Amino acid sequence: MSNMAIISLSGIAGLVIGIIAMVIYSKAGLNKNQQNAERILKDAENEAQSRIKQAVLDGKTQAHDLRVEAEKEIKERKQENTDFENKLIRREDSLNFRDEALTQKERQVNDKMQKVTDKLSSLDQKEKTLQEQIDKQIDVLEGVAKMSSQDAKKELFAKVEKKMQHETIAYIKDKEDEAKETANRKAQEIIALAIERMSQTETQERTVSVVSIPSEEMKGRIIGREGRNIRAFEKMTGVELNIDDTPDVITITCFNPVRREIARLALEHLIRDGRIQPGRIEDVVKKYQKEVDQEILKAGEEAVYKLGIGRIDREIVKQLGVLKYRYSYGQNALQHSMEVAYLAGSMAAELGLNQHIAKRAGLLHDIGKALNVEEHDGSHVELGYKFCKKHGEKDIVLNAIQSHHGDVEPKYLTSHLVIAADTISAARPGARKESAQAYIERLENLEKIAKEHEGVKAAYAIQAGREIRVMVNPEEVDDLTCIILARDIKDQIEEELTYPGQIKVNIIREVRAQEIAK
Repeated sequence: MSNMAIISLSGIAGLVIGIIAMVIYSKAGLNKNQQNAERILKDAENEAQSRIKQAVLDGKTQAHDLRVEAEKEIKERKQENTDFENKLIRREDSLNFRDEALTQKERQVNDKMQKVTDKLSSLDQKEKTLQEQIDKQIDVLEGVAKMSSQDAKKELFAKVEKKMQHETIAYIKDKEDEAKETANRKAQEIIALAIERMSQTETQERTVSVVSIPSEEMKGRIIGREGRNIRAFEKMTGVELNIDDTPDVITITCFNPVRREIARLALEHLIRDGRIQPGRIEDVVKKYQKEVDQEILKAGEEAVYKLGIGRIDREIVKQLGVLKYRYSYGQNALQHSMEVAYLAGSMAAELGLNQHIAKRAGLLHDIGKALNVEEHDGSHVELGYKFCKKHGEKDIVLNAIQSHHGDVEPKYLTSHLVIAADTISAARPGARKESAQAYIERLENLEKIAKEHEGVKAAYAIQAGREIRVMVNPEEVDDLTCIILARDIKDQIEEELTYPGQIKVNIIREVRAQEIAK
């Protein structure tokens, strides 16, 4: 019986005791309420009996529920134990099966190892027997050939080496010809398309500026009393006026082409005006300094606009404009830079690269030539790299500037395109000029390099040094050796000489058979 039932029974018993006490109290002197008490007592007894029955019923019900629940839990636990035992039995059976399989495989492996050991022993015995037979045959052959085995090996290896060398050279030549044919065809297509879109006028070298004068009397007016005018002019412009016996011309010389241009414009204005004095000279020079500065900025902006390379730092634009007044081997630096930009951009478009980046790198590759060397130290490559890096150019552009003369290794395909475009622009007919002495030295160096090699009879540099023809002695140099000789000369030229474009090396071997009939 549950606690609830016990509590109910205790409450009922207390109620009964209370009622009995009330009855006793009533009998002691409260007769007036005796009937009410009896009725109440009777009702209480009925109620107590009802509650007792209900409590007993509830207790039995709860006890039954608890028993059913306990039996259910016991049954579930037994089932779980049964399932676990079954799993253990299956696991044990599986392990036993695996153990038997491993034991069987181990027996098979041991059998195979034994067979291999037997075969090795048999092979060792056969090898020993074979070696004895070989030794006997070698002794017989050495006696017949009167040559030791080592000598025979050396002779055989020498013949094989010579044969393989010739075959290797021939194979290399075939593959090189095939690769060159394919690469040249593709490169020519790309370069041809790029050049096709370019049209540049030939440029003339400007080392000095020449100003025409109407008469010899003007020379005296330019010099002025006690040389005051010419000193004021040279001081204001930073140039040197050469007034000599040459009729009707005055020569302006200066290392800085911008200063030279300002001086030329100012001098022409003063000659037209006729008023030549220190104060007037100062005013005119200042005027043309402003005009040239504006022209420099305009030239830089036009170059950027024509190429369509987007935003660029204003200081870089100014230096691009300065390139308009600078020349290299007679080639205008700004025209050259724009030409390189067009070529690099065109080739980049054909190869699927970023055309705008290629144009930008091509335009800025020679920006260092615009910087005043009087104020900066270093090559134009180094100056251009530092200047563009200072003004926020990307690494791909900076690498193209650094690598276009081989100072650093090209890291991007764009850098290679700029190198190629720079070479094309510099090597095209009429682009550059060189002095006669430099031209002669280059030809002599080419011929000297070729003549240093063994078997060379004569060497001739032709086509302005863009081709060298080498005559070899046919008795000393065979056809395959000619290929090796051409490559050696090519490598030496690349290592020792600096030149624009390409130099073709031709090896000529001629064999003549002559007999005299009598």
